[in-house]
Amino acid sequence: MSRLSKISLGLTAAAALGLAAITPAVAQTNIKFSLDFVLQGPQAPFFLADEKGYYKAEGLNLTALDAGRGSADTIGRVASGVYDIGFGDLNALIEFNAKNPGKEIPAVMMVYDKAPFAILSRKSKNISKPTDLMGKKAAAPSFDAGFRLFNLFAKTNGIDASKVEWANVAPQLREPMLARNETDAISAFSFTAVMALKGLGVPESDIQVFMYSDYGLDLYSNTVIASPELVKNNPKAVAGFVKASIKAWQDAVKNPASAIAALKKREPLINEALELERLNLAIKGFVMTPAVHNGGMGGVDAARLAKNIDLATEGFALPRKLTPDQVFNPSFLPPAVERKLM
Repeated sequence: MSRLSKISLGLTAAAALGLAAITPAVAQTNIKFSLDFVLQGPQAPFFLADEKGYYKAEGLNLTALDAGRGSADTIGRVASGVYDIGFGDLNALIEFNAKNPGKEIPAVMMVYDKAPFAILSRKSKNISKPTDLMGKKAAAPSFDAGFRLFNLFAKTNGIDASKVEWANVAPQLREPMLARNETDAISAFSFTAVMALKGLGVPESDIQVFMYSDYGLDLYSNTVIASPELVKNNPKAVAGFVKASIKAWQDAVKNPASAIAALKKREPLINEALELERLNLAIKGFVMTPAVHNGGMGGVDAARLAKNIDLATEGFALPRKLTPDQVFNPSFLPPAVERKLM
């Protein structure tokens, strides 16, 4: 290499270093994200978004993507400021917002367009219709949203709720109790309980599922929520999180196994086949509804949301009734054409 070439190369390198010195790196906003429950297939798309760099592309650095201990706890995590964004049940959010005026937390992206709330039993127990639950024993964690709305389910379906004896049990004991015939019924997300029961050796043909949605209760469920501080101080981060998450859900719908593979990297002990089936159940039954197929993921219907608020207000005996804009903020959603899942 000639001396002139070496000088030219040196000047080019110096210029590049100088440019790097005066050009700041792309700002990354640190985000702590809390899921609703233990790590399972339906949470996998969020891990896929992180693995594929979708959050980083929106200027976000996920410093935490943590399992939860129920929606109420997740909402508390976000309300306290310990987490910036959460994933939890809309009905639990309605309850929190109704009881905390001036501290309302907004939902910003609907995921479970249809609530997976269900009462599950075994057909061998001769419980073939909701009224057959009277005189039976049931079990659920005290914070389970389906359990806490059971009085509303009972009222809607002619059940005397006082004639169902409920036991408060830890989440990990719920399905084993039904599998061992230590209880007659449980309250749970359908895809969580069905897969757990099958894993415990209960034949699918013996599993009886009463979906709340099939028995008069048309409810939304899990949604992405954002802290009021993040919404106020960094709306771009909220919009970026929503955009990246929807993009990952689009990928997961097209290739669910890729999402499970991303989850497996974070939780090596999962049963991939079981969680893939669980994710497919969630997508087909509760995410990809006709409304989402037609209008895209993430949004809500205002009239349906208002009715949902009515039901939650009655079911939880809330002190005040909220308006839809006190529960859901659609301003962070991308255009509908960008939210199509298929």
